[in-house]
Amino acid sequence: MILYPTGGGTGLIGMWKAFHEMEQLGWDAVDRPRMVAVQAEGCAPIVRAFQMGHDAGVPIEHPRTLASGLRVPRALGDFWILRVLRESEGTAVAVSDAAILAAVRELYETEGIFACPEGAACVAALPILKDAGFFRGSETIVLFNTGSGLKYMDVFRHHMA
Repeated sequence: MILYPTGGGTGLIGMWKAFHEMEQLGWDAVDRPRMVAVQAEGCAPIVRAFQMGHDAGVPIEHPRTLASGLRVPRALGDFWILRVLRESEGTAVAVSDAAILAAVRELYETEGIFACPEGAACVAALPILKDAGFFRGSETIVLFNTGSGLKYMDVFRHHMA
């Protein structure tokens, strides 16, 4: 399973395409993972569309989140993202900014990783997925951190002082 912080979704789409290409090369031993799009509650067009069964994102009129990479009110490839989630038997999850900040702190204190809010959103999504019974026995879980917390120092000073 892959948890990916999904703003525009190009990373998620690109990974799915790469798995397809590996299959075409005859790398049959590669099982495609379930894909999980993680978004912020204040800007979750993919999560809303997925939950409603839509084939395109539900545009967000007033997007709000401290994770600027997740502040994408309408992803250009929204229909591809939703297709990947469904084909992979994945899902879409929204997390609060408070949970994102808590995950930034947790990653730093326990692992020494100074994650960007987008990457920390994937950590914040784990308890939601666990409570929903989404995990399978021995499934490997990969979380993507797409940047450093260093570019968010002003946000952290304001919210975590």
